Amino acid sequence: MNEAEPFDLLIEGAHLLSPGLEIAESRIAVRADRIAWVGATDGPPPAARRVVNARQRIAIPGLINAHTHTVLSLMRGIAEDMGFAPAYTRGVPRAPMITEAEAIALARLGALEAVRLGSTLVCDTYVHARHTIPAMADLGLRVSGCTLLHDVDFSGMPDGRWEYDNRIGDRTLSEAVEIAETLDGTAEGRIRATMAPHAPDTCSTEFLRRCAAEGHRLGLRTCIHLAQSRIEVDRIRARDGCTPVELIEQTGLLDDRLTAAHGIFMTAGDIARAGRACITCAHVPKGNAGGGMMAPTPALRAGGVRLALSTDNLLADMVETMRWALCIGRVQAGGVTEDWQPEDVFAMATLGGAAAMGMSEDLGRLAVGCKADIVLLDAGGPQFVPLLDALGVLVHCAQGALVTDVVVNGRIVVAAGRHAFADEDAIKHEAQLAAEALWARA
Repeated sequence: MNEAEPFDLLIEGAHLLSPGLEIAESRIAVRADRIAWVGATDGPPPAARRVVNARQRIAIPGLINAHTHTVLSLMRGIAEDMGFAPAYTRGVPRAPMITEAEAIALARLGALEAVRLGSTLVCDTYVHARHTIPAMADLGLRVSGCTLLHDVDFSGMPDGRWEYDNRIGDRTLSEAVEIAETLDGTAEGRIRATMAPHAPDTCSTEFLRRCAAEGHRLGLRTCIHLAQSRIEVDRIRARDGCTPVELIEQTGLLDDRLTAAHGIFMTAGDIARAGRACITCAHVPKGNAGGGMMAPTPALRAGGVRLALSTDNLLADMVETMRWALCIGRVQAGGVTEDWQPEDVFAMATLGGAAAMGMSEDLGRLAVGCKADIVLLDAGGPQFVPLLDALGVLVHCAQGALVTDVVVNGRIVVAAGRHAFADEDAIKHEAQLAAEALWARA
């Protein structure tokens, strides 16, 4: 490798794992925001402006969290034991209560957590998104996002009232359009706008059609909660006389631009429809299992539905999420099968997420020409010995807490286990105050 101009960054000696590629002692060279060279450490290293000694490290592509609500970090350790989402639950902080400043503080905490645990892109939706998305991107993260699109009055839902208000729909949809028109493509291209109707039951049928029309007009990808609860299924059956998937198809949202979170309560017909449309299911294995539920992931994949992984509003550890996805799939399959292996869930967390976000050409792999989104994990601990099958050990034994360094868009964002340019203590303190204030009001 002869390069007249020094590389901007050289990562030297890591055990590289990328879908379809493994190099025991690798060399990854970065120029500007892209990977310029990948190979083995043959010969002397080339000149580089910055060198990271990555021996006893595992290098993987940045992990992609296909469905999050970072502001809901305020529910940490509580939502896991409630049995259902905050929007449907009485006595907890809910979206309309959260101020702009509180949302920003909590979103920054979620962004810090995500990148420290190895995610380089999150797809995030919640309130005050036109302010939280740039605040998250300021920490170096990629963010695909939207405001919480709905026209239901959330205040009545804990009491079983689904009351739709055109004024709410107008306000939320206007904010989504503003985000698309002013933020999409900013932050060196790290911000991408989406269209994100909350769920079939929290959006009237006509409002879902409006979201579909605006999303097509603006060329946006769509994210939605879909078939996430029996409450949703029963509500749509009573309101529209069909399943949630059938409703989404009727309203123009069921296509290959759609990422549907959860997908737990889908009939065989629903799966066939979703597969024909080539939608992506953002699988939330740990969150669903914590509520006593499982998405039928083997059946979804067999039916043509693409799979990506996500943490929803739980701990943003995508390394752990791969392990949960593997185990939940095997529970449903009734054992270990050849088509549900570590390489499959690794692909869901990388290539699957990249496809869901419409960024397959740029993300999900460590390859020349791809964006330089690179994660290093400490492989020096006893859980990595013996290192005979590095991918198997990564999926079965690692945690996001082992992440030491993270590069996003060619920029070092995490170094030696700490954020490279943000005040972590201040972020945590501000989020703690915001959460305490919200719970006091609730």
